Amino acid sequence: MTATRIELAPDVGEDFERILDHLDQYRAAHPEDRIREIVEAIDVLASNPLIGRPAGNGKRELVIGRRTHGYVALYRYVAEIDTVFVLTVRGQREAGFAREAC
Repeated sequence: MTATRIELAPDVGEDFERILDHLDQYRAAHPEDRIREIVEAIDVLASNPLIGRPAGNGKRELVIGRRTHGYVALYRYVAEIDTVFVLTVRGQREAGFAREAC
């Protein structure tokens, strides 16, 4: 069995920059480790693409960590091509996704 393919939307890089800026603003220790933790959590989708909770319109949310280390990745799994498309990543405490994700 092959692993599900994972594709990051181009704007996910901007999400990581926003997260790093936020962590820098609050002088969080080891901000690069937070990004690594997010990427490692997203990698789990390669073996279990339906692990995230349903979010409507065919999208799912992968909850990553908790509290100040908590993030949510919005993604869509397309079974026909066995690919996960990660649309955006945000902190769990943000009021919503930073932008509309299709």
